[in-house]
Amino acid sequence: MQSKTILIVDDEAAVRDMLRVALEMADYRCIEAENAQEAHALVIDERPDLILLDWMLPDVSGVELARRLKRDELTSTLPIIMLTAKGEEDHKIKGLETGADDYITKPFSPRELVARLKAVLRRAGPSQPEEPLTAGGLVLDPLSHRVTINGQAVEMGPTEFRLLTFFLSHQERAYTRTQLLDHVWGGNVYVEERTVDVHIRRLRKALAVDGHDRYIQTVRGTGYRFSVQTAERV
Repeated sequence: MQSKTILIVDDEAAVRDMLRVALEMADYRCIEAENAQEAHALVIDERPDLILLDWMLPDVSGVELARRLKRDELTSTLPIIMLTAKGEEDHKIKGLETGADDYITKPFSPRELVARLKAVLRRAGPSQPEEPLTAGGLVLDPLSHRVTINGQAVEMGPTEFRLLTFFLSHQERAYTRTQLLDHVWGGNVYVEERTVDVHIRRLRKALAVDGHDRYIQTVRGTGYRFSVQTAERV
């Protein structure tokens, strides 16, 4: 079974080291950030399964970062555990009101941390789609990495596969090219917006079987939308 990825966000290297050692001993994969900007980029690029987020950060506070992540549809379900040295009740309430899933006051034992983390992950369930995604006769199986249309295998490149996975997971909503770049290519990768158009064309070509390319629609002045409902009305 693939290890869960935990993003540790704390401006103190010693704290990050302590957390990383405890989590790696429990067979978790760890990535680290020392501020909110780095953390947000890693959320986009690495798709962690959970964030351990320190309350006090040097630029944007952990509470504000949590609030921003919970407001974004694409990161709203990402589990967050707040870490803080502040034990006052109002701080705990404020952290939970932002949407944090749990709250641990420093100092804490590694065993407590791992137990709380496991509990939050159990409640959250799988962060990536594991069941086949469907639209009409189109089926994408994320585990076998196969795409079929009405039972016929469809070949496409890895970027087109990620793009189609995103569209099938977020149907009936228009996305700008910038949003697609952030969530399909990753926030730290420099890619021009017109590159999105190139891959959209390739994806449409791959989905041309039985006219399924019509599901990917250009939204004038915005970007693109994946819609079965609109296509059926046309």
